[in-house]
Amino acid sequence: MIIYEHPFNERIRTYLRLEQLFSRLQELVARSHPVDHHFALITLFEIMEVGARSDLKTDVVRDLEKQKQTLQAYRGNPSIAQDVLESVLQNMDKDLNYLTTQPGKAGHALTENDWLMSIRSRVGIPGGTCAFDLPAYYAWQHESEAKRQADLNEWVTHLTPFGDSVKILLQLLRDSGVPQKVMANAGQFQQNLPQGRTFQLLRVSLDPSLGLIPEISANRLMVSIRLMKQTPDNRLLLCGEDEAFELTLCS
Repeated sequence: MIIYEHPFNERIRTYLRLEQLFSRLQELVARSHPVDHHFALITLFEIMEVGARSDLKTDVVRDLEKQKQTLQAYRGNPSIAQDVLESVLQNMDKDLNYLTTQPGKAGHALTENDWLMSIRSRVGIPGGTCAFDLPAYYAWQHESEAKRQADLNEWVTHLTPFGDSVKILLQLLRDSGVPQKVMANAGQFQQNLPQGRTFQLLRVSLDPSLGLIPEISANRLMVSIRLMKQTPDNRLLLCGEDEAFELTLCS
């Protein structure tokens, strides 16, 4: 199944973007080619850019503390795996301690690295990291794979607690939803949302063999989904057929 996610608010939208960036960063760092490590650095700078939002760190800390209080209430509950619960709580405590004791925004310590910042100032320019622009960076790309990976891992450690926190928050949010089978009549689906409940994330699961792409619109009152098919010239057209899919609302 392909899962499409749609956020109901800007905070969750930012969390999803950060999750994608951290996933890409992890994959690129693990590779060996200098080009992969070049794009790992670009991804690192993208994370710093997203993390530079003034209230983001406050949002993450507040959400972690809220979830921690909720999970602590499950201690001693025989239907809950206590070892898993304690592991999650310990990870939350570790991330909270880091986020609350480190000054500035996410990745603030990296901004004091002049070498990294010289690269960051050039990556937005097409071809701006050529050898004649940044000879020191060009030399770094010719270092051994182990040296480059060690440097990248050291820089990533300044952002890891931030990424781990977002990952935990999104996983808990996804786990809060209950999937339901629904039908899109003639390719269209609408559902009114219950009053008094605030949803934060919508998930649509589609069988890839159907070749359908959802166009999702959602607010606090209603969800609207159109199932589209892609034409050979890459246009999207309403499928026009009754199709079943799985919908999950997470709060």
